[in-house]
Order: sequence, then C-alpha cells, then structure tokens
Amino acid sequence: MATYKVAILTVILPPRTHSKIDQDHDTASKDAQQDRSGPVIRDILTDHNSSCQFTVDAPIIVPDNVGLIQSTVKGWSIGGLYDWIITTGGTGFGTRDLTPEAISSLIERPAPGLIHLIMAESLKQTPLAALSRPVAGSIRNTLIERPAPGLVHLIMAESLKQTPLAALSRPVAGSIRNTLVTTLPGSPKAVRENLSALLQGGVISHALDLLTGGKESGQVHAKLGVPDRTIGTSQTSANTHSHHHHHHHHEHHKHGHQIPTPRTLSHDPNLPVSQRNRVSPYRLVSMDEAIKLVLQVSEPLEPVTLDVNPRIAGHVLSKDVTATHALPATPTTNVDGYAVHAPYKKGTFKVLTPATLKLGSEVPLDSAYRINTGAPLPPGTNAVIMVEDTQVGSQFSAEDGQEGEEKTVELLAEVDPGENVRKAGSDVRAGDKVLAAGDVVSGLGGEIGTLAFVGRRQVTVYRKPVVALLSTGNELVDLQQQSSPTEGNEGWSGVVDTNRPKGNEGWSGVVDTNRPSLRAALEGLGYEVIDIGIARDNIEAHVGALTEGISRADVLVTTGGTSMGASDLLKPLLERNLKGTIHFGRVAMKPGKPTTFASVPSPNGGRDKLVFGLPGNPASALVTFYLFVIPALRRLGGWAPEVAELPRVPVELTESLPLDPRPEFHRVHVRITSSGLKAFSTGGQRSSRVASLAGANALVALPALVEGGPKVLEKGQIAKVVLIGELSLAGANALVALPALVEGGPKVLEKGQIAKVVLIGELQT
Repeated sequence: MATYKVAILTVILPPRTHSKIDQDHDTASKDAQQDRSGPVIRDILTDHNSSCQFTVDAPIIVPDNVGLIQSTVKGWSIGGLYDWIITTGGTGFGTRDLTPEAISSLIERPAPGLIHLIMAESLKQTPLAALSRPVAGSIRNTLIERPAPGLVHLIMAESLKQTPLAALSRPVAGSIRNTLVTTLPGSPKAVRENLSALLQGGVISHALDLLTGGKESGQVHAKLGVPDRTIGTSQTSANTHSHHHHHHHHEHHKHGHQIPTPRTLSHDPNLPVSQRNRVSPYRLVSMDEAIKLVLQVSEPLEPVTLDVNPRIAGHVLSKDVTATHALPATPTTNVDGYAVHAPYKKGTFKVLTPATLKLGSEVPLDSAYRINTGAPLPPGTNAVIMVEDTQVGSQFSAEDGQEGEEKTVELLAEVDPGENVRKAGSDVRAGDKVLAAGDVVSGLGGEIGTLAFVGRRQVTVYRKPVVALLSTGNELVDLQQQSSPTEGNEGWSGVVDTNRPKGNEGWSGVVDTNRPSLRAALEGLGYEVIDIGIARDNIEAHVGALTEGISRADVLVTTGGTSMGASDLLKPLLERNLKGTIHFGRVAMKPGKPTTFASVPSPNGGRDKLVFGLPGNPASALVTFYLFVIPALRRLGGWAPEVAELPRVPVELTESLPLDPRPEFHRVHVRITSSGLKAFSTGGQRSSRVASLAGANALVALPALVEGGPKVLEKGQIAKVVLIGELSLAGANALVALPALVEGGPKVLEKGQIAKVVLIGELQT
C-alpha cells in the first residue's frame, strides 16, 4: 500500500488592531488554539482507510500574508519533503483572505477538477460555500507550475450541490514539483466536506500515484475503463489536456507557451525605499529545517585522483582502498634478535649476518641469523629469540678482519616455532579492504600511513570545494589598505585614521573583520579561499562581485546585506539578477536570524553554486559559519550527512545562562577538568562583539524560552555544546594510559572502568 506524506498550512487572519504583521509571524500564528481546521484535516487523513495511507505532520500556522504563505509552500516543495500540501483558511471572499492570491500567482499547471470536486461538496451543505476560493495544482522547480482544473471542478461541484453561493468560492489546485497542493476553507465543517469529496473514489490517491511515479496508474485506469495514457508518454504529453474525452485537445504546452508567473519573494532593488518590503517575505525556518535544507542541497563534488602525501589530509575517499598483495609478504620478525630453527636446545650457536649469508641461502641448524624488527626470516628459520635472552659467546679478532663482531652467541632460552614471528598476510591479505569509501583522511597520520603501508601512491577522493569570500557595505574598509573601495557616505574619507575625532564628521569607516576571520578559519581547515574583497552598496558592484564569486568558486560566502535595510541587496540580486533560488532567508536562532542560503546557476555551466549570506555582525557571521557553512563544505567534500555537522557533546555549565525566545548559541570555552567537561562563558554575547569568539572552542546550544518554562539554564546543569573547529572522525585521537601488570594484581582493565587518556587529537562525538 502506498504511503504519502502530507503537510498542513493553517492560515489565520491577524487581529485588525495590529498595525503590521509581526516580522516573526508569531502573533496570530503563535497560538495553536486558533487552529480549528488543521487538526481536523490531520485526523481525517490519519484515520483514512483506502488504497493508500497518509502520514501527516503537525499543522504549521502563519498569518494571511502572501509572502509568508508562498515561502512556506515553496520551501516544502523545493525540499521534496511532502507529497501533498493542504492549506486551510484565507480562501474566502473577504478583502483580507489572501491564500488564493498567494498560491494562484505561482500556478502554471492548475487542477480545476479538484476545485470543482471541493466546491460541489461544499455547496451541498451551504450556499455560502460559493464565497470560498479553494486552489489546487502542482508546483515544479519551486513554484506551482501544474494547475489541476479537474480537482478544482470536483471541489466546486460538491459544494454547488449544497448551495449556489459556492460559485463565489475561489479554490485552487495543482502540484509543486512532485507535490500536490490544494487550498481549503478555514471552517472545520467545510474542511470535512471538501476532504470527503477529494478522498472519494481514489481521486487523491491516483493523483499522488501519478505525481510520484505512476506505478499503480494502469490498475486505476483499468478499473475506470480508461486507457492508461501515462505509459510511454513524456511529461509534456501530460499537459495536453487530452486525458479526458471532454477536454478540447489543444497542445500549447508543447510549443513552449507558459503563463508568466512571479518567481521571487524579494523586492525589486530598483524601487524607491518607500516601496520596498517593510516586512520580510521569507518564512522564519527552524534550525533543524535549515540544516536539513543545507545538507539536502549540498551534494558531493566530483572525485579526483591525488598523490598520497600530507596534502590529502581532510579529503574523503570516494572509493574503497584494498590491498593488492599480502602484508607482510613473507614471515617477518617483530623483535630484534636471532632467527633460528625451533625446536632447539639451549647452547652456543654460530652467528650469521646479511654480510655472511648469501641472500636466499638456508640457515644451518647450528647457526643463528642476526635480525632486526620487521626484517623477513631467511630460509631454514621459523622463530626468533630476543636479544635479551642471549649473550655473546665469542668475537672475531683483528686478524679475522671483523674485529668486534659476534662469532658465536649463547641462547639462554628456548622458543617455540612461530614465536616472535609475524606470519605472511597476518597484517593484510591480498584483496582486504583497508580503508572504506567515505573515510576521512585525517591529519593524525593514520590513514596516510595505511595508504603508504599497502603501497598506494595515488588515491581517489572527493574534490574539496573552493570558497570565495565577499563583504558588502559602504562603511567597510580593508584592514591592510589605507583607503576603501567604497564611497557614498557623506563626510566619510574612506581612510582608517585612529587619530581622527569620533562621530559622523570625519568618520573613517569600519574595519572589515569578517573576511580575515573567515579566511583564517577556512584555510585552517584546509580549504582554498578566493578573496573577492568588499562590494559597494549599489547594484552594479554587487552583481559584479557576486558573479565573480560564483564563477571562480564552488561556494560563495558573503557577509552583510541580508536584513531589511535600504542597502541590503543580496536576496533581490540573487533571485532577480542571478536567477538563484533562496532556500531560506531567515532562521529562528540567535545570533544569525537573517542568515540566507541559496543556490545559483553557474555562469560556466554545470552544477549550481551555493551562496551563504551571513549577517554582517562579526560574532553572528562566525557562529553561522560554523553551524551552516561548515556542514555544507563537508557535504560537498564527500562527508556523509550524518557526520557533516560539527559534533555536539554534553558539558557542565559553570554559570547560569539566560534563555531567549529564539534558540541561542552562547560562545564558551570548554575545558577538561578532573570531573569532566565544563563550559566557561566568554563574556558579553552581543552579535557585534567578535571578542566573544576569542578563545571560544564551543557554542552552547540554549533552547528557546517557552511560556511556563525555565528562564535560565542554571549553573551545574548539563547542556549540549557544538564543538567548533575541524574534528577527526577517523583514526585514534587519544592514548589510554594502561598501568603495568603487577604480580597479584588485575590482568585487564575491565569494560566500563574509568581510565586516563592522553589526547592526541580533537574531541569527537
């Protein structure tokens, strides 16, 4: 039985007393008690028994704001997280009902049949359903491109059975990429009627089956007595309106005709400031959702073949590494001593050396061959006695020409065959896998040593991404330059002069701290960095710098220009000029709320380039760099999604930390103490205070403040921290200090015992 994932978006009108919609859309949308229809939809679909099943996430609530509705639906559809998106509310005839406008403006492939079905069912119950305006259709490439008029008709027909006033309703239906989207009224009663119409006769299950691959479409068409037109047809043929006999057979889709639709949420940067957005149109996403999108979009780069040397540290193997031959190839000794043929009797033996025994010759039974650790045993020997268990019997004289060399040796102990000998293939057999695809080549030497051990001169790894850095703002000056490339601030000289008076008059600008700090972090992690410099706050300079960055690098990291200021141009230019897709434009976190993540078509062709728009405040930029950019770079470099994020470990707080309505990342220094890991705050956490990151090696992940919950995390509590910096996920990072074996004492340290270790690398989860 097919299972489809469903998302519910509840649209609630903000109170009329509000002068504006809260930028965090947490006024009307914050109170889940206002949502009467979302739980009804969830219950109906969860209890639905038919040819398919639905898994339904908890409803998400937003105010009736076009930008927020669009960004939410687009985010869900771009990520491919859901098969069916249902909105409820905001479809009425009132001037504040904006859901149809939000969804319809995106549609290129409507589903009017679903709309008719919903309306027909609603109108059976009440004529007022005519004032409803449902929407249904499909969205492709982040926008609704596949309207579903049949679904619209189904909704309408059902509603019109109840009342003629249903004719004033405005349903919309269609699909987003492979996700079905329908809009329903806000009334629980109307929701029940409309869902009943959509679920009857397997309409929705068939639509979802077609969108997700159409494996069951032939069976459905056979039951309906209709030829299965999905077999052997292209995506374009599905748009010819020839699926049902009562549709006219025009094929304008095949001729490339498309209805022009808005594809951006950002304002036009050419508009006067007074006409731009006053409220961010980008939905505030959670940290979990933001990270999920970053890892989903960041696919590994192409494999490359590199020489095995220390410079491959930090790369990820793209193929398994196997041994081409057994190691050791022949029996070898693991001690310094004398190779002998066991068993033997203690006594005096003639000493042979590489100088006195011809290569390949057998060692006589009355002789011992002097040998060093790791050397192969000569023929005729099968054991090695340690130097400590022998003593010199006699030496050569000066007349022999070997003065001082051993002539005979006395063996004081007896050894068994195979003692102190490594068998051929005992370390590695031919064909054994010594390293696996996905293993990270650490800087600790273990992986490089293994590659050298099996004789690999070259290895295939994922290419590490190249990163471009760009700062934006007229106020910025480069630390190493006397003058700034920017202009346009009245009274500003563009020259850093610490002797000038403070204030606006003669203001010398702000030194750019973001590029130097980010570059240091990136190069310390082994990434190649391209410094694009500072872009002035105008469209031409921004577009030129952005284009250069995405042309030369795999990832462009910008700082500044992501908020709502008059000169914040990043989002509009990414969408409008560079034809990029913004996956999220705001994150529910502190610091770093305006963090932006986008993908942009490469000017050189090939795969899209990734763009991170980090906040301009220095502490915010570094925090969001570690939380978002590092996981993306790791994923591009071949790290598995489950280990791409920096590790989180529990630590004890040494002071109480206040909570904020947003999840906060508090900069701390984690120290190893006799009682475990403890976190020490670095002081003031203002987002502009970059000094709070000096000495920090972790970020305490503070939960959001909730009504009725604690207002602080108390001193002594255990909290999770994000360890910042490159962490080794392959090879040893510590040495256990085992005590010596003593007579009458334990012979082992048991599992579960506490032991001291010497750390030789970074901590890991």
